[in-house]
Amino acid sequence: MTRPEKLRAAMPEGIDAFITTDECTRLYLTKFHSTDGTVFVTRNSATLYADFRYIEAAEKEAVGVSVVMPEGKVSTHIKKIIADEDIETVGFEDEKITAAELSRLESTYPEVNFVPMSGVVSKLCIYKDEEEMASIRAAQDITDRAFAEFLKVLSPEMTEIEVAAELEYRMKRLGATRPSFDTIAVSGTNSSRPHGVPSAEKLQKGFLTMDFGCVYNGYCSDMTRTVCIGKADAKMRDVYSTVLKAQLSAMDYAKAGVICSDVDKVARDMIDNAGYKGCFGHGLGHGVGLYIHEEPRFSPSCKSVLEVGHVVTVEPGIYIKGMYGVRIEDMIQVTEKGVVGITKSPKFLIEL
Repeated sequence: MTRPEKLRAAMPEGIDAFITTDECTRLYLTKFHSTDGTVFVTRNSATLYADFRYIEAAEKEAVGVSVVMPEGKVSTHIKKIIADEDIETVGFEDEKITAAELSRLESTYPEVNFVPMSGVVSKLCIYKDEEEMASIRAAQDITDRAFAEFLKVLSPEMTEIEVAAELEYRMKRLGATRPSFDTIAVSGTNSSRPHGVPSAEKLQKGFLTMDFGCVYNGYCSDMTRTVCIGKADAKMRDVYSTVLKAQLSAMDYAKAGVICSDVDKVARDMIDNAGYKGCFGHGLGHGVGLYIHEEPRFSPSCKSVLEVGHVVTVEPGIYIKGMYGVRIEDMIQVTEKGVVGITKSPKFLIEL
């Protein structure tokens, strides 16, 4: 079944067609990446509209759609399909477009009614097939290799910004399209900020937390490693050990059929009971794929059930205000045989 066919099967009753210009949705539906274009899927047809910049590649690479480069406006071609197929309602991703964009759609196609279709495509995206998994594994392999290379050049004389730049450079040199998010590199007291911004100051002694990932073939990786600049004292070792035990316990508990909040609870209880209650203030993890943050989510409030095909991060942390923080993050894949770890970088405490 092609992805447009999957979309048709998932479209709510009463919706005759679907339209999108979203980059990730376009990639998912057509398996073709471009920064511009429109996809229009009806009950009978699926079309990718590409301009001169992309048409040659699209004709070779797009799957499950007709590829068209209209001589005039895209809207003229879509209006003909609307008339030929008697289309009355068109679905759109209301979570991905602005009010202004919706207004433009309504003024361009006054002959149809636009109906919100929030979450329909994103729900399809959370179940990764083997082709998607190959891209995710490749992205994470690049990330793992970049980290291994980086450790050989890491120096206390670097700044946090230089750490982030080195990681991003090495990922791109190894084949990544781009970072999958702004790289986090925070050291010393800054490491107590889960999403701290890298500074131009030299690395502080103590923990250095690095949260980074890349995009390969449209799919994201995401990992976090914490190392120590200098020797860790007993308290620091206890914090690191607690985070690692919490992560391993949660990964061991996770499997198809388990409620996401229960996975979060395994790690959170372990951290709380070790004397660090209130120091783990974010969710345990999130889905990863075409988007760096997808469903499902490991959090105290998420009652979704883990299913085969999900790819989720497991990233517990302990953050002690004014002192330091530790986070360790891996990606896992839920399979019929259990959970498979995707991240391969070592997790023992590295002291430099």
